[in-house]
Amino acid sequence: MSLKIIIPTPLRKFAGNQDSVEVDAATVQEIIDQLEEKFPGFRSRICDEGGDLRRFINIYIDGEDVRFLDNLSTEVSDRAEVSIVPAIAGG
Repeated sequence: MSLKIIIPTPLRKFAGNQDSVEVDAATVQEIIDQLEEKFPGFRSRICDEGGDLRRFINIYIDGEDVRFLDNLSTEVSDRAEVSIVPAIAGG
């Protein structure tokens, strides 16, 4: 299924300066795989060396944090809203 992935501003330079990308995926892992295929090196910006999401990256499917679902195995339905959100810190 084709999904529209919104690329957050801090990650756009790693996605050809695009604000959104279409991918064909059924799970969060497949989304990441597709993004990596289209934009080599993108995975290393959102995943650590072990392949898990970096602590400061959150992915939401229809407003639900995938860490509280099935993490990268979370299934993504047709027309799901997928958001990649880098954490913002400051003080």
